[in-house]
Amino acid sequence: MAFVSEEEKTEDYLFKIVLVGDSAVGKSNLLARFARNEFYPNSKSTIGVEFQTQKLDINGKEVKAQIWDTAGQERFRAVTSAYYRGAVGALLVYDISRRQTFDSIGRWLNELQTHSDMNVVTILVGNKSDLRDAREVSTAEGKALAEAQGLFFMETSALDSSNVAAAFQTVVKEIYNILSRKVMMSHELKKQDAPLDGKTVVLQGDENQERATESPKSGGCCSS
Repeated sequence: MAFVSEEEKTEDYLFKIVLVGDSAVGKSNLLARFARNEFYPNSKSTIGVEFQTQKLDINGKEVKAQIWDTAGQERFRAVTSAYYRGAVGALLVYDISRRQTFDSIGRWLNELQTHSDMNVVTILVGNKSDLRDAREVSTAEGKALAEAQGLFFMETSALDSSNVAAAFQTVVKEIYNILSRKVMMSHELKKQDAPLDGKTVVLQGDENQERATESPKSGGCCSS
C-alpha cells in the first residue's frame, strides 16, 4: 500500500472514516500524524467537526479517505451524530493512560452503530502507547474487548508515529476488500441472470452427436 500524489490521477473510491472517542484521547493528533506527519503537543480540543483527506493506492486503485475528527466533549455529541451518517469506517480511540476513556468505548460503539447507515469497518485504537509508565489499560484488555465486539485492534502513538498509518490503512484496506467482494458477487449474479441466446451447441463424438442446451426455436449450431 502506498501514498500517491494529488496530480497522478483522480480517485477511484471515496471512503468516509470517522474518529470516535472521548475528548483528549489524541484523535486530532492521530489524524495530523497520518495526513500531514505532524504532532501538536499542546493541541486544544476540537470544536465541532474537522476533516482531512488522504489518498492511498490499494491494489492499483486510488482510494481517497475522507477522515472526520468528531469532537469528544459531551456537549457536541448531538451536533456530531449527524456526521456518522455515510461513514464506512471508524477508529474508536481511547487513551491507554486513562481507564475512563476505555470504559467509554461501549457507549461510543453504541452511538456509532445507532447513527451509521450501514455496518462500519471499525478498529479499536489504544492511543498514547508511548506513555508506558502511566498505562492504566493493558494490551490484553484492549484485545479482549475488540475480539468480543468483532473489531480490529491496534495500539498507537501519535507522538512517535508507531502504528498510526497502519491503523488507518487497516480500515481502508478492509473497506476496499469488502467492496471488491460485493462487486464480484454482483457480476456473478448478473452472469447467472443473463438470458440464453437460444443457439445450439453441438458436441462432436466419435460415432454420434449429442446436443446440449438446445433451443426449440434454433437450428444449426454455433462455435465460440
